[in-house]
Amino acid sequence: MSETAAKAPGAPDTSGDANRWKALVFIALAQLMVVLDATIVNIALPSAQTDLGISDGNRQWVVTAYALAFGGLLLFGGRIADLWGRKNAFVVGLIGFALASALGGAATSGAMMFGARALQGVFGALLAPAALSLLAVMFTDAKERAKAFGIYGAIAGGGGAVGFILGGVLTEYMDWRWTFFVNIPFAIVAALGAYFVIREPEGGRNRNPLDIPGVLLSTLGLVALVYGFTRAESNGWGDAMTVGMFVASAVLLIAFVVTEARTKAPLLPLRVITDRNRGGIYLSLGIAIIAMFGTFLFLTYYLQIVKGFTPIKTGFAFMPMIVGMMVGSTQVGARLMTRVPARLLMGPGFLVAAVGMLLMTQLEIGSSYASIILPAMLLLGLGMGTAFMPAMSLATLGVEPRDAGVASAMVNTSQQVGGAIGTALLNTIAASATTSYIADHIGSATSRSQQQLVTLEGQVHGYTNAIWFAVGMLVLAAVIVVTLVNAGRPDTTAVTGSGEGAEEELAIPVVAH
Repeated sequence: MSETAAKAPGAPDTSGDANRWKALVFIALAQLMVVLDATIVNIALPSAQTDLGISDGNRQWVVTAYALAFGGLLLFGGRIADLWGRKNAFVVGLIGFALASALGGAATSGAMMFGARALQGVFGALLAPAALSLLAVMFTDAKERAKAFGIYGAIAGGGGAVGFILGGVLTEYMDWRWTFFVNIPFAIVAALGAYFVIREPEGGRNRNPLDIPGVLLSTLGLVALVYGFTRAESNGWGDAMTVGMFVASAVLLIAFVVTEARTKAPLLPLRVITDRNRGGIYLSLGIAIIAMFGTFLFLTYYLQIVKGFTPIKTGFAFMPMIVGMMVGSTQVGARLMTRVPARLLMGPGFLVAAVGMLLMTQLEIGSSYASIILPAMLLLGLGMGTAFMPAMSLATLGVEPRDAGVASAMVNTSQQVGGAIGTALLNTIAASATTSYIADHIGSATSRSQQQLVTLEGQVHGYTNAIWFAVGMLVLAAVIVVTLVNAGRPDTTAVTGSGEGAEEELAIPVVAH
């Protein structure tokens, strides 16, 4: 498709905007910062806990405060981006994230740290959907869109693993505070670049009044859901507060759907999620992230506790997965997305990742990195990169311009909720299997060294049991994609969009059924 592809009268001419590729650099930089932050802080947590005197019972709030604010406010952040303009929301989100990071790096108490992490989550919830929706409205040519989303998908998938390396280096050679301060130059460069380079197409804002009941119900419902899974990890699934959170979440989210169906200007127009392709993407992404997040956690523990790797060495051990994701996103996904239906990339992609995960079920105490973990990482990265790339693009493809922010927010919401579920659910499975194994085998251990060996064997047994569950999740994601996602090969045809409430024609790639 050439740069001069035919456009309907009055459509924004983004294909002639030479700055869109420069803009992609700053959007990708911001996305990298947000994804890095999700893992980089985990590496620094033990040091920060000691320095700030945070108790073992409260240390989870360093992670939970961010997750609750980010997960709970994503839909609101996406709607604000549609209302203010994505560029404005993007820049404000970056500046706020930088200030919150500075506060976290300068923290002198646990409460100050928790507050800084919550603020990071608030501005991250504004920043993340704005970044993805900017790509959706700036790149409208099918081939260019494939390349842009290939780069974005690789960063979204591989950035977390890069966080392990950077977190290890900063914590080991500098100070845990730098895991926060490092966000500041990222944010400043991205904000300045975005301010001067990004030119958002006109006519795509949603200026309808803000749906306050929808904001309250969705935020409280998502916060209750994320907190329920987070609490289940530490307090168990039978805990009264955990069960209460799940019940409250179900009630609030059902009320949210009912409200959105009846209100004139909903926070989340149900047309965004009832489309079978977008619905299939959101569901399959969330399920795949369940598998991925849990595996990150188990591999980190396995490499450091069982194999004795340092934080830096552990970070570099994840490099094959990053390489696989880059290849899958930019070489496989981006090249084939305009030639084959999305399901023929996503379905096989999830299955290739499942094969990589299947290799990891063979882990034992004496397993070598080169024979099991290295090929497993490569396959996992290659599969996820190939699947994520068309998923990111299709999730916002053909959506009305005024809905681009909330459609993008739903991608992030499915990932955030999937991550919370994955961490809690797979941890529970692993802990249960470990406890059972140790109880069955500790009686035959007569010496202290044998008891320690049984304990390590029990931990590895727990990890592999949970990884089997992750394999099933990836296969389920593939089945959902093949069943629900029926979009054909992308084609650059003008589709009807809606800007200021009036009908406009907008040249956005749509799918041929």
